Parts: sequence; structure tokens; C-alpha cells
Amino acid sequence: MNDTSSHVPRAEAADGGASPPDEVVWVTRSPRQLAWQRLRRDRVAIACMWTIGVIAVLAIAAPLITHWMGINPYDFHPEKISDDGGLPLGRLGGVDWPHILGVEPLTGRDLFARLLFGARTSLFIALTATAVTVALGVLVGIIAGYSAGWLDALLGRFMDIVLAFPLLLAVIALAPVLDQRLAAIGVPQGNPSRVVGLILVLSVFGWPYLARIVRGQVLSLRTLDYVLAARSMGARPVRILWREILPGLTSVIIIYATIVIPSYIAAEAALAYLGISVQPPTPTWGAMLDDSVTYFTVDPFYFFVPMTALLTSVLAFNLLGDALRDSLHGHGIVAAPEELKGE
Repeated sequence: MNDTSSHVPRAEAADGGASPPDEVVWVTRSPRQLAWQRLRRDRVAIACMWTIGVIAVLAIAAPLITHWMGINPYDFHPEKISDDGGLPLGRLGGVDWPHILGVEPLTGRDLFARLLFGARTSLFIALTATAVTVALGVLVGIIAGYSAGWLDALLGRFMDIVLAFPLLLAVIALAPVLDQRLAAIGVPQGNPSRVVGLILVLSVFGWPYLARIVRGQVLSLRTLDYVLAARSMGARPVRILWREILPGLTSVIIIYATIVIPSYIAAEAALAYLGISVQPPTPTWGAMLDDSVTYFTVDPFYFFVPMTALLTSVLAFNLLGDALRDSLHGHGIVAAPEELKGE
């Protein structure tokens, strides 16, 4: 009997007596159910799920939380700043109620409010860029893998060309050009155009990694019996790709998404450090981290607040991605290609 089945004793007989010990009922569980059972036993994975959930809820409910606490990420509080040096009054950067994480030097803006609203901006950029990356990567990869001819070769060379561009230099070079082009098509200038530009650049230079993984999976899936049967029955290629092959890529897509989200969060922070991301006063974790470096020696708590939030979210997504990969790979749901391990 294979490992996807387990047995449990038959229920008690009608007369109240126990059924014979050799009579069992076989309960078949799918590989996905077994993978979920394995994932639930992983305490690190469960802790990461809770951490990501809490961060998401705090980001979504940021306006309600700050309104209830009577704070705002844009309001200045000069009474919380000393006249000598502009540092926060009190211990740990001015921690008190309602400023539970203290305030910024010079401005006195509440750090907790800016952290919550910064999470909204950073997560929005990372999640939207991930969605676009997955859509482009799956579309190109599935077409390349299923065609397996001159189109596959052409798309493969195009992926190599895109991967050859250094992301950081490309973003620096394309940022002003994208602002102008987006403004020309009606996107408001300023932070809206910068956010859209960041999403486009991260997606355009990120999809080839997933496309190569998907292509390799499709090359294997297209030779399976149920795909060959659908083709022999005259099914159109679009139906085969959508109904037969795409469901087999679900696990790969989920794993890659959990891995690429933290990389985009970190990328936004790095670009904010270079002054390419969203401009003040709109907060992001990267911008907060950039501002706090100047005051590290005199107000280290200001540095640790955004750094802890950034480190916690990136680590939670990375550990959850590793747990998902191990759980699904352990039950043969995904082949765990080397490209996926190396991302």
C-alpha cells in the first residue's frame, strides 16, 4: 500500500462490541492533504504564518488603529523634541502613550504610525510586483515549455537577455524615464508614478526566473498520460494549458511567490536607501531605515524599529517558503528544481 493511505479501526459494531482487530477501513488522503499535515506539524511554519498574518492585519487596519490611538504619521510633535540637538525627550526615543515606539528626531512624528503606514506601502509594492511577476513568468514559461520548438528557443534567448541586465543599474537608469512616460499616459506624477514604476521595473526584471522554472516543469508535465490523452481527443492547446497543465504548477507558483515577496520587500528598502523609492512624507520601511542611519549613535532605538520590522517580515516569508517547499517536495507534489532552491 502506498504512503498516501492510512488506516483507522472500523467503528464499533451495532451490538456495542468492538470490531475484529483485523478489519480496518482505509482512508485515502491526497498528497496535498499529507503536505498540509506535515506543514501543520512544523512549528516554525505556523509561527511564520501567524507573523505574516499579524503584519497584514496591522497594515490593513492602520487607519483605524492610528485613529483610535489619536496619532498620525504626518503630524509633527515639537513638544516631544529637545531644543538642544533635536533629539526625542525621554527614554528609548520618547516612548510613552500614545507614542509606544517613540518619535522621530527633529520632527517628532510618531514612529508606530509611520511603521504601520510604511507597511502598507512596502507590502503593496511587494505584493503587486509579485502578482505581475507570477502572471508574466507563468504565461511565458508555460508557452515556452509546451511549444518546445522555435518559439521555445526564442523565448529562452529573450529570458537570457533580460537576466543579463543588472537590476540595480537598470532601476537607476529607468526611474526618471518611467516617471515621464507614466505621466504622459495619465498616471499622476509624484509617488503614484514612482510606485507604478517600481512595480513595473521589479516585475520586468523578475519574471524570467519563474519562467525558467515553469518551463522545466511543463516539459515534464506535457509528457504525462492525462495530457497526451487530452491531446489525442482533440483538445485545443489553450484548454490543455489551462485545464491540464496549469493545475500541476500551483505548488511551484505558491512556493516561488513566498520566496519572491521578501526579496521585493528588501529591494524596495534598498531602493529607498538610494532615494529612488517613494518620496517623503509618505513612509516606507526603507525610507525610515535610511533616515534612521544618521541618528544611530545618538538614537539607536529609531534605527531598530524599522530594521526589526523589515527583518521580521523578510525572515517570516523566507522561512515559510522553505517550509512549503520541503512539505510539498516531501510528498512529490513539486520537483523542487535547482533554480527554485537558488532563488
